[in-house]
Amino acid sequence: MKPEAEPRTSPVLRGSALLDRVDYRLIETPEDKDLIYALRYKAYLHAGLILPSESRRVSDRYDDAPNAWIFGVYLDGELCSSLRVHALTPEWRMSYSTELYGDILHSRLDRGEVFVDPARLAADPEKARLFPELPYVTLRLAYLACDHFNADTGLAMVRPDHQPFYRRVFLHEPIGEPRAFPGWHAMKTSLMASDFRRLREKVMARFPIMRSTQFERQMLFERQATLSPVIDLPQFLPRQPSISPIA
Repeated sequence: MKPEAEPRTSPVLRGSALLDRVDYRLIETPEDKDLIYALRYKAYLHAGLILPSESRRVSDRYDDAPNAWIFGVYLDGELCSSLRVHALTPEWRMSYSTELYGDILHSRLDRGEVFVDPARLAADPEKARLFPELPYVTLRLAYLACDHFNADTGLAMVRPDHQPFYRRVFLHEPIGEPRAFPGWHAMKTSLMASDFRRLREKVMARFPIMRSTQFERQMLFERQATLSPVIDLPQFLPRQPSISPIA
């Protein structure tokens, strides 16, 4: 076994098999969004990140941002986890990362860089206990987005206890010191990042679950005009790739 290889019993390898049972759903209707907001509340309350509220929901102004995609991850038809993915370009900068770390990110966006910024990761506590591979399956969406949008850099605002996972899987490193996250009363987050173009093949070699086809990426990130407002975002069309796509 190569030193970089994952053990055969590792969650990521089990996650590869789990993909056959997973359905990624783009969340767009008010009813489906409400289910996601309730899932976030349940997950964040269980983790001690938030205080109880009467609404029993967690949402924010970026849920309706035109550069955000909210996904539900369904396992055997049951909602297990969720992730919001932001594509950040010089024209479209709406996310908590640019709000909290604008002093770091805006100058890079001014130079024309493209970021993929996952946010609002949430998993049902019981499902997360039963399926330790769930973080790999859920955050895979962010890696697919990096490929689809031909991102320069993958970002993540990460709580301290989750940083080792992002270092090991995505080769992220901190680029911003811990700062308070809106609504979290007990924990701060740090901004982490990795050079997607330089590290892409290394990550995919170690974690083949991160590979995808162009068809899968298009199905996830190219919105249907019948379901979403028609927004002119030509900069979100994939640029001519500087790397060979995985087909």
